[in-house]
Amino acid sequence: MIEEKIKELGYDLPEAPKPLAAYIPATRIDNLVFTAGQLPMVKGKLIAEGKLGTEVSNETGIKAAEVSALNCLSVVKSVIGDLDKIEQIVKVTVFVNSADGFIAQPQIANGASEFLVKIFGDTGKHVRSAVGVNELPINAPVEIEMIVKVK
Repeated sequence: MIEEKIKELGYDLPEAPKPLAAYIPATRIDNLVFTAGQLPMVKGKLIAEGKLGTEVSNETGIKAAEVSALNCLSVVKSVIGDLDKIEQIVKVTVFVNSADGFIAQPQIANGASEFLVKIFGDTGKHVRSAVGVNELPINAPVEIEMIVKVK
């Protein structure tokens, strides 16, 4: 059902992205799954590059946050097999590649948060940090990591 909801929102759940370095995309500890940071990649390419506040519009940053959250879900699925096993999205951390003076990180992070609530309803409500950073890997505008509780 969760994957059907994702399709209704105009997305296909991708295969779990391959790590860019020496780490695993997600790990399960008891009933929690922790993801590594996921970038806004579609078919192996970033959907945008650069800093919010200069090279990347807020609208594009919000879309990048949605795609990064979707990629987090794909790596969760690679560990648990079925997204319907998610009991709660617990925590989302959103890193925003920010130009000097850019302070709209929460607005960009809402792209991921609102997307998760559209998919999961109350189960998608979570605690969150929205962090402005100077650089992200491969010049990504956004990177997201997630913790989910599974049944």
